[in-house]
Amino acid sequence: MKPSVKISAVCGLLLSTSAAYAQAPSPSAQAPSPENMAQLIAQGKYLAAAGDCSGCHTIESGQVYGGGRAFDTPFGTLYSTNISSDKQHGIGKYSYQQFVDAVRNGVAPKGNLYPAMPYASYHRINDHDMQALYAYFMHTKPATQPNRENGIGFPFNIRMGLKVWNLVAFDKATFTPSADKSPLWNRGKYLVQGLGHCGECHTPRNFMMATEQDHALEGAVVNYLNAPNITAKHLTQTHWTFHDLAQFLKTGQSSKGTAFDDMYIAEKHSLTHLNDHDVAAITSYLLDQSQPSQHVEPQSTLTSLAASQFDTTLPGYGTYMNKCSGCHGQSGQGIPNVAPALKDNATIENSNIFNTVAVLNNGIKRQSYSQEQSYYAMPAYKDSLDNQQMADLITYLQKSFSTQMTTTTAKQVADIKKQLAND
Repeated sequence: MKPSVKISAVCGLLLSTSAAYAQAPSPSAQAPSPENMAQLIAQGKYLAAAGDCSGCHTIESGQVYGGGRAFDTPFGTLYSTNISSDKQHGIGKYSYQQFVDAVRNGVAPKGNLYPAMPYASYHRINDHDMQALYAYFMHTKPATQPNRENGIGFPFNIRMGLKVWNLVAFDKATFTPSADKSPLWNRGKYLVQGLGHCGECHTPRNFMMATEQDHALEGAVVNYLNAPNITAKHLTQTHWTFHDLAQFLKTGQSSKGTAFDDMYIAEKHSLTHLNDHDVAAITSYLLDQSQPSQHVEPQSTLTSLAASQFDTTLPGYGTYMNKCSGCHGQSGQGIPNVAPALKDNATIENSNIFNTVAVLNNGIKRQSYSQEQSYYAMPAYKDSLDNQQMADLITYLQKSFSTQMTTTTAKQVADIKKQLAND
């Protein structure tokens, strides 16, 4: 469950309860006490943002938490459900125990939930945070939006089969802090593995569609894009600094590029709402680094190995100038609120060209966080660039704006396009 809230109002609440995240779920759920209910609701609102609940359970034309967002799976289309306090269509009649069973264990009053609901990750949410979430959702504005029927065919529409999946693939892992790490790092671990459920997209899945924990955060193809490898080793190898990653999480942009597609949704509805402490915690965990001193200035040492970014001998030069330079600049510097920079861009820097091909092929929708921060839509070039032209363009992008010096072939592009068409 993947516009800024009043972070200052809840920052103290989160920090005051940060020591509680090591608490394991209790076998018998205890409902939140009416005492300090306003404080619990405020904390629950923040935690719901951290869990990206509205990102998954709100559609552009619908009511907040009214559900209806489509998720394409190998077994058909799933639609997120209404999780507002509405008693007819939402979860307003849920007892606290029913809420816990649904969020932590994937078992709702009407039956088992499909694991597209990341309950395998949410199982790590501690009792105090679960109480805050329940308090908040029971006080959300009721959404009268009816739930949509899933487009799942036989036999996958028989929910009893999900009990077997839970027995085989759901390990019910609880959060365990690492004794040799700092409280900040452990807070990041709790958020990444639990509420943030980062591994649900960034971890490959096996034939049963369960995440492969032996390859946690090593990347996976989701919804026609590659959710990249975000292990500390890979982030370090691709020159992500603490400052760059924290800025990216906080704003959706940094010198390494901008969020797009599903990550844009996660940024807009979740990560940009987090307080500075939690952004630093996630960054510390992902990079496996301590938080640097505030006076340390970010340094950009990544430079292109190409002789010149205006190398007109590269076959993709003309295509870049014709198709890309108007928005991204002749030197790849980008234009604020129009298009991101391509120089040192993480997508271009990645030796895996899947996302580069996907973006060139399918384009990107307009992204808007606020009036002060937005990016134009990028057109799709699947009908105007053939495989060789696209390969030449990618070669130019990498040799001009990154440290990648390989030459992309038309066959590589064709193979990725075929995979995009089959996903």
